[in-house]
Amino acid sequence: MARWIDGTQIAKTVRDDVAQAVALFARQHGRPPSLHVVLAGDDPASAVYVRNKEKFAAQVGLAGTVHRLPQSVSEEELLTLVRRLNDDPLVDGILVQFPVPPQVRQSEVLRLIDPEKDVDGLHASNVGKLWSGRTGLVPCTPRGCLRLLDEAGVALAGKRAVVVGRSNLVGKPVAALLLARDATVTLVHSKTQDLAARCREAEIVIAAVGRAKLLNRSFIAPGATVIDVGMNRDEVGKLCGDVDFADVEPIAGAITPVPGGVGPMTIAMLLENTLLAAQARSAG
Repeated sequence: MARWIDGTQIAKTVRDDVAQAVALFARQHGRPPSLHVVLAGDDPASAVYVRNKEKFAAQVGLAGTVHRLPQSVSEEELLTLVRRLNDDPLVDGILVQFPVPPQVRQSEVLRLIDPEKDVDGLHASNVGKLWSGRTGLVPCTPRGCLRLLDEAGVALAGKRAVVVGRSNLVGKPVAALLLARDATVTLVHSKTQDLAARCREAEIVIAAVGRAKLLNRSFIAPGATVIDVGMNRDEVGKLCGDVDFADVEPIAGAITPVPGGVGPMTIAMLLENTLLAAQARSAG
């Protein structure tokens, strides 16, 4: 049976480390780092995510505010708030929770956020820095995936890794991070021919496609490490990943559960990104 990679415990370690560094930053600068979250609309999942971010940010000592805007908010109203946060020297991190209401263009929101405060790591400037090997803010979930692999003692250099999914939020950036660590990376997606065979070639499989239980044991080589980014509901409404855990666990070498794997790491990395943004701004 596969060894479980416990994201809940690893996330706690990250938060504890961030809390210590936040306290040190506050002593040195007379204030803690601050994270401002913009929540526009009434998407129930977004509301849950933001409440969790708010809770853990307070737990590690970050300052900041959740700016809750109505579903009817205009694009200009939201962008005006982002401009104000960009200009505020006491704001270190800005996160606009997606999806935004349909009248607001996500591309415009991302374009406007100050790259130095872009703790989601989605601004084109930060994307370019990631792919060109320069220091910048990196999307939280991909950073969490790499931290899980490191904590599990999985060597990356020279290993064959397959990333299932090509989103800007997870698939592409996690592929860039793996490449930067000298893994041999294949990025597969819905148009890939013989998807299961491509996945079986890998020693590391990262599933980030958003389809419940898509990857069964026919996709996984015996002993492979499996990182499941998916958060879906199965046929009975139970939370599950992109990997059929019960089918894959007996043959994998190590695997993340859902829940309790990648999910907790995303918020932990957001907190760390806010700290990194504050440190970089104070040094620059």
